[in-house]
Amino acid sequence: MSTQHPDNVNSPFFSESEILAGETEIKEAYYVFSHLAIREQMWDCEGKENDNYVVEKLLSRYSKFFSENKLGQDCFLTLRVPNPAVEKTQGKVLLETLESIPRHFDVANVSGEGIAPIWEVIVPMCTSSAQLEQVYQYYKKIVVGKKSTQVGGITVEEWVGKFFPEEISAIPLVEDRQSLAGADRIVEGYIQGKNLEYQRVFLARSDPALNYGALAAVLLNKLCLQKLHALEKKTSVEILPIIGVGSAPFRGNLKPTNTQNCLKEYPSVQTFTLQSSFKYDYPESVVRSAVQEISETKRGKPLFVDEHSISSIIDKVIAQYQKEVSALSSIIQHLSRYTPARRARRLHIGLFGYSRSMGGISLPRAIPFCASLYSIGVPPELLGLSALSERELDLVRTMYLAFDEDISDATRYLCMENLGKLPAGIGKRIEGVLSHFECQPDSGYSQAAADVMDVLLSENRSNLTDLILRTAWKRNFLG
Repeated sequence: MSTQHPDNVNSPFFSESEILAGETEIKEAYYVFSHLAIREQMWDCEGKENDNYVVEKLLSRYSKFFSENKLGQDCFLTLRVPNPAVEKTQGKVLLETLESIPRHFDVANVSGEGIAPIWEVIVPMCTSSAQLEQVYQYYKKIVVGKKSTQVGGITVEEWVGKFFPEEISAIPLVEDRQSLAGADRIVEGYIQGKNLEYQRVFLARSDPALNYGALAAVLLNKLCLQKLHALEKKTSVEILPIIGVGSAPFRGNLKPTNTQNCLKEYPSVQTFTLQSSFKYDYPESVVRSAVQEISETKRGKPLFVDEHSISSIIDKVIAQYQKEVSALSSIIQHLSRYTPARRARRLHIGLFGYSRSMGGISLPRAIPFCASLYSIGVPPELLGLSALSERELDLVRTMYLAFDEDISDATRYLCMENLGKLPAGIGKRIEGVLSHFECQPDSGYSQAAADVMDVLLSENRSNLTDLILRTAWKRNFLG
């Protein structure tokens, strides 16, 4: 699944601006289908100005391609909608988006083939089956249900035509610890009473890492996948997980050169998100090859994790991670202001900003958060790990296969010189963590990160954005 996450450092050739928005995202959807052979594009209707005419524009501008590759059958658009339970001011956007689905059907079916171009919507920050049911029922009862309402002596259906598809599927995007731990209950409550062949479930990877630390995020995802597999066996409904991984090791380490590790780490995942860095920071041929590898890999069973054993590990990592991030929050906030944007988005506060245990500290979203810490040579994967013993780290290695490789990848972006400039003894704790792993920092990168820190601590920060970009180009991702 191609997504619009702005973690890329390079801009695609079809964009005239470094910031992708509007018409360029229409081109992007066509590009990922036609050139990269990615079968699904997530269309984000949350936190930005949404183009409700995406289907009409795709079909009219690229008619030859879509006459041979049917939208909704050969390639797919999946809408990410606002969740009114969390984003009250965006609630009407959800309703507008649901109302547009039958119009998309009409546009795509002038010739009468009957293929719905859109029938799935992703509900973010989902915490209950009721939130899914509300979306499902609103579409069925209100959007489609008004067809029999009388207006001026005729029904709405007689007036404007039939409403298809008659039902949609709601996909929960689970993002916090409680929801990841209870995703099986959320899904089970939603699928009850419905005659479904399958149900998709979207597991966040970036926001859990931002809130709880990278290691805790991996373990929470693995535990969630294990529970979803048990639900699949219990209900005989195929549960198809989606995992929201990015190119940065902190956000999943899924890049075209590392697909095998991710496929082995999450064998029960059906769909992997391919974010902007995956698509635009590598040669097109390399990306296409990686897409093919993912597409041809068959889904298997999840790797076993011992829930009892990892619970205390997760607790320890979260507590230490949040303590260290609190101490670094001033540095992160300053650097994030100089991190360049790659997509037109409205300001959106991450879950971490609402954490009571953090005293309401507000942090940027995961991508600028990562960009800030990587840019000064402080890989965020290392935060929180100092709470664990060697025995606990060895236990993690039995359940997180690429643990050492992910840490090794991250430490290429380490600047030892800058560790001594961190507050609250965090540098010393990171040095202790490094003793448990093999790491080979890149000397050229370390110097670039040292330059960022020097300018950050100076009075003249005019070239800070350029220096941050220099480190990003060396990493091959922004954040």
